[in-house]
Amino acid sequence: MNSNLQENKDDQSKLKMWSAFLYFDYRVLWLSGVSATVTMNLRMIITAVWLYERTGLGSTLAYLGLIELAVRIPSNLYGGVFADRLDRKKLIAITQFSSFIFIGLMTILESLTLLQIWHVYLVTAILSATSVFGNPSRSALTARVVPRNVLAHAVAMNTITWQVGTIITPFLFFVTSFAWREQATESLVLSFWINTFFALISVISPLFIRESGKALDVKGTSNIHKNLVEGFKYVVAHPILPGLYILDIGVTVVSYYRELFPIFAKQLYSRGRDAVAILTAFNAVGSIVGSLLVMNLHKIRKKGVIVLYATLFYAFLLILFGWSTSIWIGIFALIALGAADAVGMTMRQTIVQLTTPDNMRGRASAAHSLAAMSANGIGKWEVGIMSDYIGAGNTMIVGGAVSIFVVLIIWYALSGVRKYEYSE
Repeated sequence: MNSNLQENKDDQSKLKMWSAFLYFDYRVLWLSGVSATVTMNLRMIITAVWLYERTGLGSTLAYLGLIELAVRIPSNLYGGVFADRLDRKKLIAITQFSSFIFIGLMTILESLTLLQIWHVYLVTAILSATSVFGNPSRSALTARVVPRNVLAHAVAMNTITWQVGTIITPFLFFVTSFAWREQATESLVLSFWINTFFALISVISPLFIRESGKALDVKGTSNIHKNLVEGFKYVVAHPILPGLYILDIGVTVVSYYRELFPIFAKQLYSRGRDAVAILTAFNAVGSIVGSLLVMNLHKIRKKGVIVLYATLFYAFLLILFGWSTSIWIGIFALIALGAADAVGMTMRQTIVQLTTPDNMRGRASAAHSLAAMSANGIGKWEVGIMSDYIGAGNTMIVGGAVSIFVVLIIWYALSGVRKYEYSE
């Protein structure tokens, strides 16, 4: 037994940043994630800028948050159930196909100058549902395509995947929206067409994964609602997961800033499309830095403590971001915010995967996504509305103060997170 433990320790010490990429299926899953991320993020940037340029109101973007919240809750729940019942590879491909169809429809409407605000809201509702429906399948597949000792690296690379897509996205937007011009007023039709192209790639790529997409040890699939209740009971009774989800919700609902960069660019820095692209890109750079940092933290067993410290650091950075009207300080704050958020998010996802059996991973991942996505929707609405009343900067300062309070509550009241230690 001691020799096995020593073997595991030796394997851990030999892990490299690229260890997950040694597995073919993970490489394909990674490519699928990049294309899906670019598709989703580019759509969100394009629609946010399109709406804000036409109305000039933060509340216009805030309503997007409410729409996303309304459709994401059932999609997350049932997406997790189906991820534990159906072929996960096909489920990912089907959900991405809907993105291709509806983004293509918006592209055609914009090309004909027929796109209206209600069209954007309707497509946002549909794609928020379908994209979230496939997320639990993607998360659950990660644990199947790499060995257990490489999982933390794979999850970190998934976070990097998201951030690589987030960096590519503002670059594509910057070029295709003509944001590099002093006064960019051209149509966003070219951005829409590029978005459609990436949607097509995201449909095809998951079908090349060789590992089976079906869950292991499935204990009956006759009743979807029974599976849903079973997953809910599992999460509630778990000693760690409720604390992780409450922490995510408590912080995000008062501080969500992604997808709202058109508001911050205008109110804090008096700039337009160029600042939106810059802020989005540097925030993603920070997230990649944070994900790389996670790979050097794999020897630390108290992963729950890492989550709490990362979130506390994030809270203080929110205050800095809201306080300064210098875009250089804003860029520094966003890089650090991205890093702190990536460390916390990656560790949360890793803990979910490590403490959940395979036949429950889809539902546990769905619960994690539900907490995150619901908080994002509420947070987008709250920050968007509050920015119209007290300003975007003051909204972030208040959000940072509340976030510090939330971290302290989780630290002392829900000690399962603080006490969790990884074991082989």
